[in-house]
Amino acid sequence: MELYNTLTLLLVIAAAFGYVNHRFLRLPATIGLMILALISSLIAIGLGRLGVQWVLTAGELVRGIDFHDVLMDVMLSFLLFAGALHVDVRTLGAERGAVCTMAVVGTLFSTVLVATGMYYLLPLMGFTIDYIYCLLFGALISPTDPIAVMGILKQARISKNLEIKIVGESLFNDGIAVVVFISLFQIALNGTDKASASFIGELFLREAAGGIILGVVLGYAGYWALRTIDNYKVEVLITLALVMGGTALASAWHTSGPLAIVVAGLIVGDKGRSKGMSDLTREYLDKFWEMLDEILNAVLFVLIGLEMLILDISSAVLLVGVAAIFLTLLARVISVSLPLSFLRKRTDFDLNTLKVLSWGGLRGGISVALALSLPDTMPRDLIVGTTYVVVVFSIIVQGLTIGPLVKKLGLSTTSEPGMH
Repeated sequence: MELYNTLTLLLVIAAAFGYVNHRFLRLPATIGLMILALISSLIAIGLGRLGVQWVLTAGELVRGIDFHDVLMDVMLSFLLFAGALHVDVRTLGAERGAVCTMAVVGTLFSTVLVATGMYYLLPLMGFTIDYIYCLLFGALISPTDPIAVMGILKQARISKNLEIKIVGESLFNDGIAVVVFISLFQIALNGTDKASASFIGELFLREAAGGIILGVVLGYAGYWALRTIDNYKVEVLITLALVMGGTALASAWHTSGPLAIVVAGLIVGDKGRSKGMSDLTREYLDKFWEMLDEILNAVLFVLIGLEMLILDISSAVLLVGVAAIFLTLLARVISVSLPLSFLRKRTDFDLNTLKVLSWGGLRGGISVALALSLPDTMPRDLIVGTTYVVVVFSIIVQGLTIGPLVKKLGLSTTSEPGMH
């Protein structure tokens, strides 16, 4: 019953906030839910300090939620599959070189830039931590959150071509960043003295290459199953089994679940949609995953907001968080522009695209979940608090201003964009 009560609390709050946002605020759902959850959490913290019992009970419920397990093991796979399912692979294919280069080189570069900056900044603010922990922070804060990005870009009415580039890069850099984080986490856990080149290479290869190979196998198996029958109920069930079974397999084989699910989703979304489904199946499948995506999105951003109830962010950590905001933004600009400068002759990414990619690289639930997965033997409180400040700024400030930026640069369309 405890799990049921927790899910009930999250869904009731998400529905209430969704209603208030749609009826009165009219903000993009991601931002509206986040703002309402943060305001409610701050009010609840005040009431909790006055000893109001129901607030203390709610705080205990939130404390009982394992954010890392809920997001990384349950929600993330569904959210990534829903996103990948609606990416136009043919449009993305023309820019696959640039997208993959930004995802791999950009994420690695951003990780090192943020880590080095934090390593030299932290002592100035009264904190001293090992470089490996700075690298862990760099890895978890570098991925842009495809879930946050997609929700906001739809509201911004960005052109379909640019939307696919941004979402494609976001989906892949998320998968790569999780692999980098897990590799660094294992090194930090085992001790940097044991981290030989072969150990790091084997770890990265198993996670990344294993995840992509598993994703290809899952994707084609799903496509074959969809092509051989015509029953929309069973076909929706097959995609559900693909996501849940694929995640379980990736976990058992110690490969990257996020990468496997993104690749599988792209294959099913491309081949399955065009050659393996009837119009009726396509319609039901799209509606099912769109609905699931919306529900999980709402719960995710309410959950991030409610985490404020149990996080103790001191003024010193807040200051570190503010410095980290500028550092991550700078790292994002450099890590996006450098790969694109080498690929300029072969791509149609221009300066305006670079601006939108840099400012539209929102951090979200994935960063928070990775930070919360750190054990107490590491500088967890500092990393979690700093991550939280960056994520809140990213979703609210960047999220609210990306629409006006797109319009100012003349990149918005007059009609509602689609990814179908």
